[in-house]
Amino acid sequence: MAAQNNTPIGWGYFASIMMVVLGAFEGIAGLAGIFKDKFYLVGQNGLLLFNFRTWGWISLVLGIVALMTGLELMRGAMWAKMFTVFLAVISLVANMAFFNAYPWWSFMMMIVDLFIIYALSVRGGEMR
Repeated sequence: MAAQNNTPIGWGYFASIMMVVLGAFEGIAGLAGIFKDKFYLVGQNGLLLFNFRTWGWISLVLGIVALMTGLELMRGAMWAKMFTVFLAVISLVANMAFFNAYPWWSFMMMIVDLFIIYALSVRGGEMR
């Protein structure tokens, strides 16, 4: 089954929906870091470069950009395919850095990132 009017099908829809979910989750994590500094508990091996408020702003901006890119991918914009993979890789690395602060959340986000990368890198050919 081919795509009509340059809209994604199958794995493309899956990746776009997962990107919207990723954006929403990153936004929630960002808001938690911005408004509630003590929400994340970290020992001595915490985040090396940022305090939690700065990390919250970075996460919030990443979440908004990811959400908007997921919506554009759902519309069928081909530029969004490459940018989505780029954002998923950035999110994957960021959540690896955040793993000490909140391991379960970071692990869940890394799984979502890997699904997005798989859906667009391996199965994204149907979006042409």
